[in-house]
Amino acid sequence: MGMTQGLKRAVLVNAKGLATIDDHRRRSWADLSQRVAQLAGALKALGLQAGDRVAMLAFNSDRYLEYFYAVPWAGGVIMPLNVRLAAPELVAMLNDAQPKILMVDEAFQSLLPTLSQAASLKHVILAGDPPHPPRTQGGESSHPPRIREGDPSLPPPYTGGIGGVLNYEEILAAAKPAPDAERTGDDIAGIFYTGGTTGAPKGVMLTHRNVVSNAMSMLLSIHKGQPWVFLHTAPMFHIADSQWVVGATIQSGTHVFIPRFNPEETLKAIQTHRVTHCAMVPTMVNRLVNFSGVENYDSSSLKAINYGGSPMPPAVAARAQAVFPGCEFFAGYGQTETSPAITLLDSKYHVLEGPLAGKIASVGQPVFNMEVKIVDDNDHELPRGTVGEIITRGLHVMAGYWNKPEETAQALRGGWLHTGDVGYMDEDGFIFIVDRLKDMIISGGENIYPVEVENALHQHPAVAMCAVIGIPSETWGEAVHAIVVLREGQSAAEAELIQHCRAHIAGYKCPRSVDIGREPLPMSGAGKILKRELRAPFWQGQARRIN
Repeated sequence: MGMTQGLKRAVLVNAKGLATIDDHRRRSWADLSQRVAQLAGALKALGLQAGDRVAMLAFNSDRYLEYFYAVPWAGGVIMPLNVRLAAPELVAMLNDAQPKILMVDEAFQSLLPTLSQAASLKHVILAGDPPHPPRTQGGESSHPPRIREGDPSLPPPYTGGIGGVLNYEEILAAAKPAPDAERTGDDIAGIFYTGGTTGAPKGVMLTHRNVVSNAMSMLLSIHKGQPWVFLHTAPMFHIADSQWVVGATIQSGTHVFIPRFNPEETLKAIQTHRVTHCAMVPTMVNRLVNFSGVENYDSSSLKAINYGGSPMPPAVAARAQAVFPGCEFFAGYGQTETSPAITLLDSKYHVLEGPLAGKIASVGQPVFNMEVKIVDDNDHELPRGTVGEIITRGLHVMAGYWNKPEETAQALRGGWLHTGDVGYMDEDGFIFIVDRLKDMIISGGENIYPVEVENALHQHPAVAMCAVIGIPSETWGEAVHAIVVLREGQSAAEAELIQHCRAHIAGYKCPRSVDIGREPLPMSGAGKILKRELRAPFWQGQARRIN
């Protein structure tokens, strides 16, 4: 089970088939494989060795797909970075995993002076078009000379700033194709960063076995026999989309790219390229089906949408089925730590009437290669219908957290991954999530950890105490809400506190609303803020304490 095996199979069975569509660029599987081998050769010439990390900060593109395969082809480990993070957060991740090489696209060039503070970086590659084609003395276009490891003509190591940035297309054209390193099994394929209750990011180490088995499990549930035309609507740095990088390649389908989700551009891409499949979070589905003029686009090619990250409100599900009558919907539940699939709710259960009704409120049944149990505080399995923590084990479960052995041991104690989610299992094996052990907020499909927001708020001189919770939101599922107690004699407005947070953390993590007062927050006997009491008024009348 190695990622590159799927690419080689695609070339074997569909060499002339269309592999990628990115705006005006179209490449066959044979062309894509050649570019992957050349990019791998360029990375090795820049000093990449087995197990070295290569980070990527970019919007969706065909070059992102090439990165996903060229890095393991060269023997390295991918490290996709969240484009929504603030520069200091990205630097912390770079310092933690210590990649030698960083790739960025044009949208993030302005961050390079800050990102170059990461001591491990030796080279930065701009994943864009070259500023001008190379020329010979006669004025004809030509490729630069080939580069090889140890070649004295190689650029000097990256030492900061943006002056030494290499161009993706130029180094690829100059490189000698590298042989596949054939990383497989328990070799680490990627490090995907997720938040943590401590506020420090955790690098989830996923192996080649993890990512390939996850893709195969999902395809067993969704694939109907014909290669897909898959539209990358979700961000490619996110594990929810990354699984389809592998899944669509295994079947030698076609990858279609838009830089980032936009309802109109998504509908245009579906119509123009006859897209058959895509993956979204419910907020994206909601924006898509309620887009003004959605009925004017031909979406008849769309066969299935895989969604996850948060539950789909029944009203949104009904609207989506009306807008896309020939499309199936599959709900996935998982975590970065599980590559990500744990369960899947089949399309046939997306009904409100009949014998299959009632399951739409669940996250489905365990996928192939995964086991699930509901346990009490002592990890004893509970009877069906009893609420407890959801734990899982199987081929999708991570190797561990990068450089965090204690947190790894805690998460994987007893050989089972402890998800931190609370739910129950019915008699048919469907999992229903009702709450979280952690205080994590899921807003628009993004995990937000309150302690990060609280840390930012506490840096404001007027803030004496604060607590951050998730409250219901029709748009985002949950919205970040802060309760702030001000220092004696100090003042601060809601807008001021929100703007203050934006200087320290990513915009999507910042509070959307703030309650400001001077009364102490409710505390436990151990001195902990009782967030459950703070949440309770907002969730009255709700069947479950997440949205």
